[in-house]
Amino acid sequence: MTFSIRRVSAIVAKDVKDLLKNAYAILITIFLPLGLAAMLSRSGSDDASLLGTPINLALVITGAFVQATIMAEEKEKNTLRALLLSPATRMEIMLGKSLLSSLITILVVIGSIFISNMQVPGLFYFTIMVLLSLIIFISFGTIIGLVSRTVMETSIVGLPLLVIFTYGSIISAMLDNPLVSKIITYLPTESFSSALNILEQNGGFSEIKWHLLNMLLWAISSLVIAIISYGKSRFDK
Repeated sequence: MTFSIRRVSAIVAKDVKDLLKNAYAILITIFLPLGLAAMLSRSGSDDASLLGTPINLALVITGAFVQATIMAEEKEKNTLRALLLSPATRMEIMLGKSLLSSLITILVVIGSIFISNMQVPGLFYFTIMVLLSLIIFISFGTIIGLVSRTVMETSIVGLPLLVIFTYGSIISAMLDNPLVSKIITYLPTESFSSALNILEQNGGFSEIKWHLLNMLLWAISSLVIAIISYGKSRFDK
């Protein structure tokens, strides 16, 4: 079966209508990172590494939770099974169900950059890191949506994701446990912030390669789990 742009477009159009029904919840996930970026701009700081905070927040909250809402909406209305058994291929469904949340997240990331009035260090590597993070959290959002039974349940299921990935460094400082601190350094959000700080100090690929590798492994792993979850949903009764 050949790839069909028309089928992908139809899936995206349906997602737009579904998201409008949950506009209030979606707006919250959009304005939280933008609001944080506005606070940073008023602080007067020119520390570009601080830019990682609203960007990570945008990727985790906007990316993961918008995607989770899209997937959970299908399950709640009992239309996911029909979609999974439709003529659309796995690639078309996965792409179609991810395009809208990816676009919204990218717009929020760009908006956060402009609102914070900070210069992006190492634009090329920054773009790669954003794209890897986007894959990670869109995949996590897909998993959360498939696991959740309703749209409201996505907030409960996804809460640990929000806390751990967004506030990992704070948790590490509070617990003051060497093992926990070491584990948290491997989170993709921590790699993003660390790499951004290195780029601000005029570091290059050799200094951030391990952070990029860590994020790449997270992206591959999360995508594989999302695809497996999708396959399981196809046959779940």
